[in-house]
Formats: sequence, structure tokens, C-alpha cells
Amino acid sequence: MSDLITLHPEAQAQLFTDARTANTFTDEPVSDAQLRAIFELAKYPPTAANTQPLRVLFVRQGEPRERLLTHMADGNRAKTATAPVVAVLAADTDFHEFVPRVFPIRPQMRDSLAEDPAGREQMARFNATLQIGYWLFAVRAAGLAAGPMAGFDAAGVDKEFFADSAWKSLLVVNIGKPGPDAWFPRLPRLDYDDVVRHA
Repeated sequence: MSDLITLHPEAQAQLFTDARTANTFTDEPVSDAQLRAIFELAKYPPTAANTQPLRVLFVRQGEPRERLLTHMADGNRAKTATAPVVAVLAADTDFHEFVPRVFPIRPQMRDSLAEDPAGREQMARFNATLQIGYWLFAVRAAGLAAGPMAGFDAAGVDKEFFADSAWKSLLVVNIGKPGPDAWFPRLPRLDYDDVVRHA
């Protein structure tokens, strides 16, 4: 069936079949140019009304990293300490302020969203989570490994880093070249017939 996929087999392997969640990293640095390239690729896939609520905080080594480590779950702290770069991926619940710019065919949507903070937060979280999937593939497309983690104190991270904004953290991702014993054994995937129905 792979001959029905137009993406080159090497790209399929890099993005999907050979890619793994990294748990160790080398000390090879990740440049600002690489981080920008990841963003520039990941910004194109769709979100509702093109709202693009995902926000990214990159945390390098030093005092900010030490502050982040205090909010990581015990099992995630060591690998987060050693990754070349860590990204905190967040949803901007004030994304509506950009609506006139990103959705100019309906600029008035900004005002209706401004009047519905609960609905706006739900929309922000859903669409930012959608964007996270694209973003992880962009990391892989840059030749890097990603180590996404939900094991952290989101409220603590928000207070530590986002207290002056409407950003709400969703995921922490370690980024870099995979180090020794970076992968756990590949776990089984469900089959087509397990998950698909036709109506």
C-alpha cells in the first residue's frame, strides 16, 4: 500500500515509520535558525478560521531551564535538563486579537470571540493542540528528534513563564539530536480494522 503514498519513502520514514520519541540527546546544539525553520514549516497547516493559536517558548540551558525543571514530573526532569532546547507549547486564549490580520474576510469575528472567553479558550486549546501535531512533524523534518511530555505542572509553568500573558501551556517538548539509547522498543500499533468503520 505504500506505493499509494506520494511522499518519498525516505521522508515517510523520517516523519512517521522510523521516527521515535527521544529520551536522550547529544550535546550538539540546535541553532536559532533551525528553530525558525521549524516554525516556518509548521505554520501552514489548517486551523479553524486560520486562527493559529499555538505559541512557543524556547528554553535553553541556564537559569530559565532550572526554573522549568522545578515544574517537570520526576520521570521527565533528567532528560529535560540535558536536551539542547526545550519548547513549551501553549495556547494563546487571546488569539482573537489577530483575527483581522489572519482572517480578513471576517474581521468582525474578533468582536464575537472577545465576548465569549470560555468558548474562545476551548477554541484556542483545540486548535493549538492540532497545531502541535504539525509542529512535531516539522521538528522531525528538520532532522531533529522530539521528546513530547505532558508530565509537568501546567499551572506552575503558566505562573512561572506566562503570568503576564494569556498563554496556557499544553505540552513540553525536548528537542535535539538523539543520544545513546534514546528509544524505547517500538510498541504495537492498532490495525486498520481496529479503528476504522465505513458508513
